Amino acid sequence: MANAGVSGALAADAVTLQLKWVTQAQFGGYYVAKDKGFYEDEGLDVTIKPGGPDIAPPQVIAGGGADVIVDWMPSALASREKGVPLVNIAQPFKKSGMMLTCLKESGVKTPEDFKGKTLGVWFYGNEYPFLSWMAHLNIPTDGGPEGVKVLKQGFNVDPLLQKQAACISTMTYNEYWQVIDAGISEDDLVVFKYEDQGVATLEDGLYVLEDKLKDPAFVDKMARFVKASMKGWEYAREHPDEAADIVLENDATGAQTEKHQRRMMREINKLTEGTDGALDEADYKRTVETLLSGGSDPVITKEPEGAFTHAVTDKAL
Repeated sequence: MANAGVSGALAADAVTLQLKWVTQAQFGGYYVAKDKGFYEDEGLDVTIKPGGPDIAPPQVIAGGGADVIVDWMPSALASREKGVPLVNIAQPFKKSGMMLTCLKESGVKTPEDFKGKTLGVWFYGNEYPFLSWMAHLNIPTDGGPEGVKVLKQGFNVDPLLQKQAACISTMTYNEYWQVIDAGISEDDLVVFKYEDQGVATLEDGLYVLEDKLKDPAFVDKMARFVKASMKGWEYAREHPDEAADIVLENDATGAQTEKHQRRMMREINKLTEGTDGALDEADYKRTVETLLSGGSDPVITKEPEGAFTHAVTDKAL
């Protein structure tokens, strides 16, 4: 856009981004892009809305509260099948940060050892990768002796600390470090990354409503948004501490600490490495296959159609 840099020549285009969770380094690239003027350079005025336990991004965008949302693909595809026509326009996270973290003393060394154990699992759409992994392992999730007992885990690590579960769900960039900070040493833990187990589903992607993509002006606006956002992610990888500090400045709750955010930023940077933001179709197909094979309760019942587009990233890049 030729005039984007000319101050006052054009009114900036407003974009509202709804995050999947609270203000933290998981979303560092967007906060950096805003702070460093990358959005402004593209003629955009971006509002970033934090999420939280009672905020479902698909509902927010369906209700007109955002132009674009950050969501995990399992949730987005489930929403699409249920009638919220979300389309993935870009995929800033190349890798999954999800894993099961287990206490060594519980006797879990390999996934086969899960049998007969209690495992902590997040719900609200985050359970789908877990259920499909268990289906791949042929381990029932009904609590029988040959199966696993699923404990509905809150967004904390208490079940592991209180030994109510042998393993709990953690993200590489967040809850895992809460376990460490609680005084359990890395040597006392065994971790299983979904990425390494071949059952990873795509996490933080950018989604819009399908009908909006019929408007070339909207596609252009999103292309500029994605371009500036990816520049923000690149900057965060090059300057992780500064990026974490920018996140902290934007944390209105004051809940986050410098130590945790700087550590999180470094872990998040490992997940955004190796992509320019364009969705890799092989990653998409693996996600869909994983979700369709989710056993008795698949997250989606049929192959999605039109669930992603390269139109925005083709234009952005």
